[in-house]
Amino acid sequence: MAYNSLVKSDSSFTDAVRLIRFAAILWIGYLTVQVIMSLYMWEPWPSRLQGNTLFHYVLLGFVALICLGLAYWNWLQKKLRKAFIPLVIAIITIGPTLAAWLIIALFRYNPPLSPDTSVVRQLPFLLVGFLLVAWQYRWQYMLLIILGVTALNLGLIWSFPSPGPAPLQRAIIVTVTQAVIFLAVGFSISYLMGRMRNQQQSLEAANIRLTHYASTLEQLATSRERNRLARELHDTLAHTLSGLSVQLETAKAYWDIDQKMASSILDKSLAAAHAGLEETRRALKALRASPLDDLGLALAIKTMAEQLTARSNLALDLAITDRMPALSPDVEQCIYRVAQEAVSNVVNHANAKNLAVRLAFAEGKVTLVVHDDGVGFDMGKINKSTQFGLTGMQERAQLGGGELRITTEPGHGTTIQLTI
Repeated sequence: MAYNSLVKSDSSFTDAVRLIRFAAILWIGYLTVQVIMSLYMWEPWPSRLQGNTLFHYVLLGFVALICLGLAYWNWLQKKLRKAFIPLVIAIITIGPTLAAWLIIALFRYNPPLSPDTSVVRQLPFLLVGFLLVAWQYRWQYMLLIILGVTALNLGLIWSFPSPGPAPLQRAIIVTVTQAVIFLAVGFSISYLMGRMRNQQQSLEAANIRLTHYASTLEQLATSRERNRLARELHDTLAHTLSGLSVQLETAKAYWDIDQKMASSILDKSLAAAHAGLEETRRALKALRASPLDDLGLALAIKTMAEQLTARSNLALDLAITDRMPALSPDVEQCIYRVAQEAVSNVVNHANAKNLAVRLAFAEGKVTLVVHDDGVGFDMGKINKSTQFGLTGMQERAQLGGGELRITTEPGHGTTIQLTI
């Protein structure tokens, strides 16, 4: 749990640093556009971009460059850690206001901007600062910062040498409107972030429960497999050895009395040992995983086809796609068993020289094609009650949600196509 909280903290910190970098680059671009527009669009030609106005843009750009440098200063981020984000927030929120105060102190009798313009130019900086506060901290901190910045802006407005009440009133309206907007946006973000944190905590708790449930299922499956293995061994090997033990004890008892009877018992014991060995082999074969579990669908079909055709000297043409989608175990089992039955029929009954096996995936469909150049047969004369192989393939195709088509004529080979 501590590790998870540490990972979440690191991820949140990294995202915040990325936001600061992106915002600083946008600020620099914003200020550049403002300078260009002031030079060529807004200001009249005789007074284009006075020195004091340019100085204000330079100060704001300096604030943006400081934030950009801090966002790329990894050593300082590791050193300050929890104090890094509050430091950047302080620079973003207080820096533009202090820049305006500095302009007033230097150009008190020739102010470069009106009070409301000063407030508007700080807007991009303050917006990012409030976003960081709403994202990283509780809403009470955001409320304190908004009220503090608003108070600073109002003090700045009163400090401007205004020619009349209209600019002052306009600046106050802009400042109060800005504060209301920031409060609404900040509370909305804080609410959304709170909901997101709660949902994340619920998701983590659900993941923990799911992990425990999966572990329980795995243990249950292992226990059931052990019990099945114990039953198989009990029904085969244990019974065989128990019977052999009794018969050998009996043979030993008859050995000095009636050797003919003892020899007969030994013969029966030997036959029982062979039968038990076959039963044990069948049980072990049933316990082994299917080729699909070991190899996967494509490789299992390839291996099966190569092994069956190698015994009958058939020329095999394989074309199996590598872009097979994830299929359910039932569908994979259906495709494999149909392919196995079709190839076995060719090997055992078709008297063919060439066999082609195709497995492809296109347009959301998996297609298996098994084609041979053997003797073929007449579909009209097939007795479905005795042809269990063909009937089994049809049934498997239906259970797998697919369609099986058999195309054949006497003397012209057979094509079996399964589409799912």
